[in-house]
Amino acid sequence: VQLQASGGGLVQPGGSLRLSCVASGRSVSLNVMEWYRQAPGKQRELVATITSGGSTYYEDSVKGRFTISRDNAKNTVYLQMSSLKPEDTAGYYCNYRYAPAPWGQGTLVTVSS
Repeated sequence: VQLQASGGGLVQPGGSLRLSCVASGRSVSLNVMEWYRQAPGKQRELVATITSGGSTYYEDSVKGRFTISRDNAKNTVYLQMSSLKPEDTAGYYCNYRYAPAPWGQGTLVTVSS
């Protein structure tokens, strides 16, 4: 099982990015999928969750700004991020909630003017 995140980059405050996480070897539609982030010097934190039924949950600081979704045909999970803030700067990772796969390299998001 492999997870490959992409879509990060440098963006100005208030900007938007869409992150993608392509899974190989295991379905995303049949599992609870999550996006995490880890800022320099901090612990990894959960950002967003999508269940197999399509319910979504968000960490308080990103509610109303981030949207998690998935494309079952592409076995891909997305994180649409808008109104980005400097404190959103971090490496972003996706994984399965249950029986997590090895953590991939993630994708780096830098919010700075």
